[in-house]
Amino acid sequence: MKKMEYPTIFHFISTEFEKAKIAYVLIGGFAVNYYGVTRQTADVDFLITKKDFSKALKLLKRAGYKQGFTQEVFARLEDSKSYLMDVDFMFVDEETLRQIIEDGKKIEIAGKRFIVPSLNHLIALKLHSLKFNPKIREFKDFPDIINLLRINKVNVRTDQFRELCLKYGTKELYHKILKNVKGDIL
Repeated sequence: MKKMEYPTIFHFISTEFEKAKIAYVLIGGFAVNYYGVTRQTADVDFLITKKDFSKALKLLKRAGYKQGFTQEVFARLEDSKSYLMDVDFMFVDEETLRQIIEDGKKIEIAGKRFIVPSLNHLIALKLHSLKFNPKIREFKDFPDIINLLRINKVNVRTDQFRELCLKYGTKELYHKILKNVKGDIL
């Protein structure tokens, strides 16, 4: 498979993952941008099952990607020729992915269709990431959460939002969010 077949990583993922019947959700900076937060990103992030990741890995390696940093719930694939963007994958179980897809929003990027998580699911993913990788994710995910809340006028003082924070984040994160939106009419 030659890289030049696809003008962007979005064309590659959309076409090749559909052929391989790989279920995925677009997350990260592109999902944050969908909800009105302008943020630059140097890579593309997807939510996928670990089972489907093995199929995705084969496809991406054939396209010239190499496996970079990998841990139990995350993998980075780097484009060896700097033609396409690097791709990060976060792993979830099949039921979680199914629910996120079901509740997700359909969007179009580069003329291709993708699903981004609902706003609550996106915030939950960022809270989860912060909970388990606070030092690594604090400078990216926490500002994303605050900006998503402000721009989308989320009332952070509802029981529903507090429960979301406590389920996927921590009590400390919830209080830090309250402190950072203090004075905002949310």
